[in-house]
Amino acid sequence: MADVRALLTPDQFEDIAATVRDNNTGMSEGMAVRIVTEALKYVDAVTQFPTVRTAPSRVVDEGWHALILHTETYADLCARLGGFVHHHPERPDAERFDPDVLTRTVAVIEQSGHSVDQELWTGPTKALVDVAAKCSHTPVPGGCGPIQPMPKPKRA
Repeated sequence: MADVRALLTPDQFEDIAATVRDNNTGMSEGMAVRIVTEALKYVDAVTQFPTVRTAPSRVVDEGWHALILHTETYADLCARLGGFVHHHPERPDAERFDPDVLTRTVAVIEQSGHSVDQELWTGPTKALVDVAAKCSHTPVPGGCGPIQPMPKPKRA
């Protein structure tokens, strides 16, 4: 996909980027755009590779949170991509962090046809910017499990 932002209308994209800025005082418009763009890549990749254990970086998770807050836009996006990607938040815990999850996630995003903004896909101690989101995702036994899209229910 040439530009993942085309998954949304320009107004939808701007509204979600504005939510990121509103939740992160002082964040530049450019940084919010980068974060939302990576969140869209993440959701698209998870729908294409639902069985791979993935998780967003904490910075990208901020964009995913903003996207989810726009429920109608998010539900429509997931439906068009083929499955609803549920969010299973956990409180951050450095001892639970799996450093390989970001490597796997970046690989899945690239397999989905997207390039990644490497600066936004770092572990919790190397984040490019501090964000309001205070959750993490643990795709390991005992954690919340893999983040997988739920298929659209079949109508009777």
